Amino acid sequence: MDRFRIEGGRRLRGTVRISGAKNAALPAMTAALLTAEPVHLHNIPRVRDISTMGRLLAHMNARVETAEPRPTDLTITAEKISGAGAPYELVRTMRASILTLGPLIARLGAARVSLPGGCAIGARPVNLHVKALAQMGAEITTEHGYVEARAPHGRLRGAHIVFEKITVTGTENILMAATMADGETRLDNAAREPEVTDLVNLLIKMGARIEGAGTSCLRIDGVERLHGATHTVIPDRIEAGTFLIAGAITGGELVLNGCAPGHLTAVLAKLRETGVEISAEGADCLQVRAAKKLVAADVTTEEYPAFATDMQAQFMALATQAQGTSVITETIFENRFMHASEMVRMGAHISIDGRQAIVRGPATLEGTGVLASDLRASASLVLAGLVARGETFIDRVYHIDRGYENIEEKLSAVGASIERLRPAQT
Repeated sequence: MDRFRIEGGRRLRGTVRISGAKNAALPAMTAALLTAEPVHLHNIPRVRDISTMGRLLAHMNARVETAEPRPTDLTITAEKISGAGAPYELVRTMRASILTLGPLIARLGAARVSLPGGCAIGARPVNLHVKALAQMGAEITTEHGYVEARAPHGRLRGAHIVFEKITVTGTENILMAATMADGETRLDNAAREPEVTDLVNLLIKMGARIEGAGTSCLRIDGVERLHGATHTVIPDRIEAGTFLIAGAITGGELVLNGCAPGHLTAVLAKLRETGVEISAEGADCLQVRAAKKLVAADVTTEEYPAFATDMQAQFMALATQAQGTSVITETIFENRFMHASEMVRMGAHISIDGRQAIVRGPATLEGTGVLASDLRASASLVLAGLVARGETFIDRVYHIDRGYENIEEKLSAVGASIERLRPAQT
């Protein structure tokens, strides 16, 4: 397996172009299953999860075409999709595969989808998806690792659904299922993430009738059919946040182009609290300058628009370099501190107490061999390696390939000493 070698201690300076959001591109790709007409998607990131989703859609007889010489453009045509469903062999590394469930049952009246895999960061139950579909009239069974759903009369019916817990993929799945259901569906306690709003905007372009985008209450009036559309995926706010911290933790100065500052409000506020200087250089541009003195700050992860759980690990890396004690509270996933033990091996002062991590800084990090446990944990170890003394070797970087496009190339272009080592080189 590939690994990264990082020589720390270099200040990052320069400009980074932010890619499209993986977590917006994946539901946009599954939305193409709702129509027989082509769906043209722009600003698609070139990451492993996108490739996996492309193979999954192709398995269902959809045609997935890359527009050369623009590999960030995709055209998906699902003219005659099969009910083959999502086999475990294709989805075991990607939890977003569950997003095919809603479109398949809406389009075909039936779906068979493997329970998804993905990052080992705690339980991600699909019971909220299943319960909501049942309220819409679906008959559902779960056995041998697969969810099978069927609409008895070929179409779901509208329903009033109140999510017990905010769920992004649950909101997206039921949103897509409701677009062609009979009557009106109301989703209360819906997720408000920008990626959900981006999906709403695509579905409206496809002919869906949806109200309440960006709020916790979505109303969907089902239509008979949807048509093709052209859509540009929003920038990746997590990649942008990661590079903001990369500039800050290395004592450098970076300009981020092609980002969406409005999606980063909580992250920007927390970084400024630590002393990091951030300024908007335009509608889609941010500049980050390292703090004169980095100070500790407490963070609690919550659903959007609060501080994202996907930025927690990266903030922990920054906290190891801040003066004082930072308390990081994780409320979304119960097992998302696995990166902490790897940072401790590098010399960080971190203790875990249930859902809280107490980080005492500043710590002098030393390069060593570490193991990535999930997508965002791998990003945090890259950040720690950038500031550590000596060489850091990160194994299992296939995790970071799932969500970051050419991260080693982007970091190298702004001054980092980072290289990918293939098995023959290690």
